[in-house]
Amino acid sequence: MSRRLPGSVSREQLPPSAEPGAGETDRPTVRAAGAVVTRPGKEVLLVHRPRYDDWSFPKGKVDRGEHVVATAVREVEEETGLRVRLGAPLAEQHYRVAGRNGPRRKTVSYWSARVVGDDDVVGYRRGDEIDEVAWVPVREARERLTYPHDVATLDEAMARPRRTSTLVVLRHGTARSRDRWRADDRVRPLLAGGHEQARRWVALLAAYGVGSVVTSPSTRCVQSVQPFLDAHDLTPRLEPVLSEEDASAPGVRHLVTRLLDEPRTVLCTHRPVLPLVLEALGVEPVVLEKGEALVVHHRRGRVVATEVTGT
Repeated sequence: MSRRLPGSVSREQLPPSAEPGAGETDRPTVRAAGAVVTRPGKEVLLVHRPRYDDWSFPKGKVDRGEHVVATAVREVEEETGLRVRLGAPLAEQHYRVAGRNGPRRKTVSYWSARVVGDDDVVGYRRGDEIDEVAWVPVREARERLTYPHDVATLDEAMARPRRTSTLVVLRHGTARSRDRWRADDRVRPLLAGGHEQARRWVALLAAYGVGSVVTSPSTRCVQSVQPFLDAHDLTPRLEPVLSEEDASAPGVRHLVTRLLDEPRTVLCTHRPVLPLVLEALGVEPVVLEKGEALVVHHRRGRVVATEVTGT
């Protein structure tokens, strides 16, 4: 699950006066995700689909049980052979597609993205769905893209800072009830559902290229990031200032300022501490459910975009 914050935009491809066709609103919306992948020199990654004879961005449908964030990264790799990390979210696209039982609505979520490692696509083995992958200068890409809404998405991506860092502000997963817990609250653990949330965060944090973990030392916070730590052989930085017992506005502000100098980090904390973190970031207050996160995209200490993401 991923939700845009108030003030975010979507790109609606239906005329304002268009109404859904008969039965269209009864069928689930087709969900898909992709990325506008750029590299230095103002080049963007495009793919050609022989079935439609069109040029577009790498994208594809969300698999059952898959998070849309993970879909975006997976589809780019499947269609181009390149591994990417996601940056700031872009406006969603909404349009109709043909179906066996009539037209259906489709929503495509996009992110800006950069390649991790080698960006050479010359030797990539083409398939039936994609027969050409190319790095194209942005000016030429505006002419080559088949659909006007993709041109608008490209323009949006190019108007944003393309080299951003990411701070994922995570509220710990679902834990044992505070009212029923008789021991020290700092060792109160996650429930089974919280552990499942933690496992699902592995792919999401990887999609944003997270490489370091900062967490409250409380058990429920450490457990919320433990699967990611195990998957990437990382050691967490335990920060008492992120705990309910030791949090303070000056301490949180000092920590957040330091984290804004780091490239890609996840910070795990508690609901009562979240307002201090958000205030230190200079972003509007937002309510996070257990296991949800505010993904903060920033550049040189300035926040350029935010999105709420959960499992």
